[in-house]
Amino acid sequence: MQNVSTCLLFDDQAEEAAAFYVSLFPNSRIIDTKYYLEGAPRPAGSVLTVQFTLDGAEYVALNGGPHFPFTPAVSLVAYCDSQEAVDTLWRTLSAGGKEGQCGWLTDRYGVSWQVVPRALLKLLNTVDKAASQRAVSAMMKMTKLEIAALQRAYDGA
Repeated sequence: MQNVSTCLLFDDQAEEAAAFYVSLFPNSRIIDTKYYLEGAPRPAGSVLTVQFTLDGAEYVALNGGPHFPFTPAVSLVAYCDSQEAVDTLWRTLSAGGKEGQCGWLTDRYGVSWQVVPRALLKLLNTVDKAASQRAVSAMMKMTKLEIAALQRAYDGA
């Protein structure tokens, strides 16, 4: 068990969301599910928390009610090794949600994600600051990030 974990507060979709998320990433699984007991603010036996891992990192999904909705102030970042991985994750996560700018989206549960190709990190971490700035400028005009277009911008093409 990790010493620090992220807790995602859902109204009543914790179990559904956790199952959806673990289906998207390798090395992911549901670890444990806890249920409300008698006298709790929710019906006894309904899901309280779901502990799960996404590619080895632990999270907790909590059914706590509608009082605190998600905002883009906190997002999960998913790094992708190929355009195919970006495309697949983008399509799956944004279904029923909302696409944003610069690789950001909000999924059907209201959780904000950044779908980032690792290639972008290489383009931004170079000594050629002008080339990196061209890649950033291109990124700012995109919704889903396109590796080839980012590379073309970096190259000045």
